[in-house]
Amino acid sequence: MKPLVFSLRTKPDQRLDLSPLVPHLLAGKTAAEISGVALGTTRHAVTVGDVFRVKMGDPQQLRIEGSCDRLDLVGHAMRDGEIVVDGDVGARAGRLMSGGRLIIGGNAGPWAASGMTGGTLEITHSAGDRLGGPLAGEMAGMRGGVVIVRGDAGERVGDRMRRGTIVVEGRSGAHAGSRMLAGTLILRRAAGALPGYLMRRGTIVLVEGSNVMSPTFVDCGVHDLVAARLLADFVRPYSARAASIFHSPLRRLAGDMAVLGKGELFCPAK
Repeated sequence: MKPLVFSLRTKPDQRLDLSPLVPHLLAGKTAAEISGVALGTTRHAVTVGDVFRVKMGDPQQLRIEGSCDRLDLVGHAMRDGEIVVDGDVGARAGRLMSGGRLIIGGNAGPWAASGMTGGTLEITHSAGDRLGGPLAGEMAGMRGGVVIVRGDAGERVGDRMRRGTIVVEGRSGAHAGSRMLAGTLILRRAAGALPGYLMRRGTIVLVEGSNVMSPTFVDCGVHDLVAARLLADFVRPYSARAASIFHSPLRRLAGDMAVLGKGELFCPAK
């Protein structure tokens, strides 16, 4: 069956909330009902029909064409199905996702995958700051699921991450994995300063290391662990590049000893 397609008429003059456009909320609606759905806005009220040309199809397969960075909350609270975005998106893409697959064919703004508990989010270009991190006042960030970023990521990727897996194939900014509670963060290219800053638990893998490492991590030597090979098997379907990291032994650092100190950070054995 053909997908349900939303084609952006023109770039909006204000930020729009696309959280109503997810498969489980659109199931069973007619074209007229979908066109009349209100989109949250910062100025005046608009509907889907005001912003998009709608081509009816299977709501379990959504397509957003001509997207731009003023479209926020794409895939918010998504439970199932698939959303494919042709272009960039704004802030908090995939926030509170619990299932399904969200593919962004451009860049994503800050707080993508915030509060995510399941499903798969793939960003083909770059992600903004605090990927998988909590919003103000929240105790934890990402709590499950898999996130793959084919490009770069901003600062504090995986901040207060509790569960799940994040793979960044490009570079990442400072404080990657800051305050991690658990979960797995794999950074294939160079990371910014102080990765794992104040992490309590969890696993960070740095393929090219970092320009500034925290002095509160303890060198535990070089290891060739069975757990690393199992992690490679899990990651391979999402990113063969990331899986190749584990072909050689890695140096293990324990920390952050400034807090609980039960996290681990792997880097090349040099």
